[in-house]
Amino acid sequence: MSIFATLLFLALPQTPVQDLGAVLKPIREQHDVPGMVCMVVKDGVIVAQGADGVRKRGGNDAITIDDKMHLGSNTKSMTATLCAILVEEGKLAWDLEVGKVFPELASSMDKGWAKVRLDQLLTNHAGAPANLDAGGLWKKLWSHSGTPREQRLALVTGVLSRAPAAPPGKQFIYSNAGFSIAGAIAERVLDTPYEELLRARLFTPLGMKSAGFGAPGTLGKIDQPRGHRGDGAAVEVGPGADNPIAIAPAGRVHCSLPDWARYVGAHLVGETDRDDGKQHLLKGTTFVKLHTPYADDGSNYAMGWVARSKRGARTLWHNGSNTMWYAEATLALDEGYAVLVATNQGGDAGTQACTQATAALVARMAADKAAEPK
Repeated sequence: MSIFATLLFLALPQTPVQDLGAVLKPIREQHDVPGMVCMVVKDGVIVAQGADGVRKRGGNDAITIDDKMHLGSNTKSMTATLCAILVEEGKLAWDLEVGKVFPELASSMDKGWAKVRLDQLLTNHAGAPANLDAGGLWKKLWSHSGTPREQRLALVTGVLSRAPAAPPGKQFIYSNAGFSIAGAIAERVLDTPYEELLRARLFTPLGMKSAGFGAPGTLGKIDQPRGHRGDGAAVEVGPGADNPIAIAPAGRVHCSLPDWARYVGAHLVGETDRDDGKQHLLKGTTFVKLHTPYADDGSNYAMGWVARSKRGARTLWHNGSNTMWYAEATLALDEGYAVLVATNQGGDAGTQACTQATAALVARMAADKAAEPK
């Protein structure tokens, strides 16, 4: 059996798979979003899924469960998982310091960054800024035409030239910059672009063939959904359809929901060390680290996940939006299921539609459990 073979079968649908299209339809229509897709994964297989609406507002091409959806900041846990794989390989370390990775920036780097650790970057506790506006950096990243690595180095250089927004390790600040720097660290240490690392270490082992970066689809063809702004206007494939390449480690992954389910499925079963003679993505103790909040400060933020416990039941949650798409994942770790919902419209409408759909599907799972024979 090849390496990671057990993971390749995670979340593959088995009959019968319940059709949730009728659940999505009234929610989609209520919030007037063009399309929605959803999926429920339990015990490693897809048990329910649904799609409703169209790929582009005003068009006739139906959105499908196999269409590629932009995941936005759900990318963050993927970046953390990639780093965890590299830590287990001995190529990175959780306490690896920023100053040691970018020695050429020593003269321009604010001294507050020198000792910032990789695990702090991946938990939004590094003091990385909430936005990249200072010094016009965000505008510069939009216009940068270099390679992805060069663009991320420009981000790193710009952020590190200013003092951290808070003392490292002391305060939670949700930050795309922190995850982007973490991705830049991985590609610098391995001398390989972040995108190639994520494909090789995560997408390929998990069989995520649809996964890629940026807005999906082909210019001039409605072969994949189009993103839509908060006002409902469709955005054509191109540079303006997503955030700058520099922040790819924070939020530029797209994939189909079945492939997203493969990734989420690995996290659902990951915490238990399995003595089955097979290769697995990570050790159980490493998954525990990925799922554990960095600090007891009320943020509940782990490595790309918001980790909560209610009446002893643990959940992981995250959402993501580049303002033209919205997606969210809810993982009920102790009950072994996950709910994934996504729409091809950003803004309040997209957020509210997916939040409502998630609540409905979680309620259905609770009802199904209550109806089980005692």
